[in-house]
Amino acid sequence: MQSRSPLYLLERSDVGVVQLDRDLRVVAMNSFARRVLPVEDKEPFEKMVLSFHPERSQPKVKFLLDQAECPVSNPPPMTMIINIPERVLLIKVAKLSDLRGDTASYTLIFYDITELVAGEEPAVQKPQAKRQLQKIPTVSQNRIVLVDIEAVTYIRAEGHYTWVSTAQGSSFCNLNISDLAERLDGVSFLRIHRSYLANLDYAEQILRDDGKVSLKLRGEATPLPVARTSVPRLLEQLGIAEIEALRG
Repeated sequence: MQSRSPLYLLERSDVGVVQLDRDLRVVAMNSFARRVLPVEDKEPFEKMVLSFHPERSQPKVKFLLDQAECPVSNPPPMTMIINIPERVLLIKVAKLSDLRGDTASYTLIFYDITELVAGEEPAVQKPQAKRQLQKIPTVSQNRIVLVDIEAVTYIRAEGHYTWVSTAQGSSFCNLNISDLAERLDGVSFLRIHRSYLANLDYAEQILRDDGKVSLKLRGEATPLPVARTSVPRLLEQLGIAEIEALRG
């Protein structure tokens, strides 16, 4: 439907703008940024922008700001996706230079892309619940590529980031695995290991070798490890009542 196209949704979206000085302190922001960001709680003005973010997000934001110092002439603005309660934000940072070409300040711009990646707002929603994703935003060559949920076989954590696997290969996503686990359907997707989130719609075999359990997914050559504490939940969601199924 044309009226729901990504371009249409971006055109009608408000834009948040945050101005930073050369030392990365917050000096100004527009009214939309004040409404969306926790300004009253964090009181960010004259503070380093990193103090504005949860500790787990700080390495991501630091990386984003570091990349803005790219020495290439006219580099594209760096892009990142982060979560706040109920929202998914697409953030870009651009460096501003003075007459001599020295860094004068930075501008951080963000779009609320929740409608692009989430389904319809449910009629009843728990307070502070995170909206479920219908598409996963991944990053490829400074572009945002939206991956259909049903095409995802599994998600692998790599530090603060993740790799999203489909039949076409793996895509980089800068949401962490805990954020994705909260925002994906808890019936189809299960956190089977601290580093793996599996789509059980692709479950093909449960393997046991030397006391270790793994899960073979359709279309994937290598089984995924299953943490011991995740085995009962895995069996339950697959409709296997007895753990005896793994013995023998």
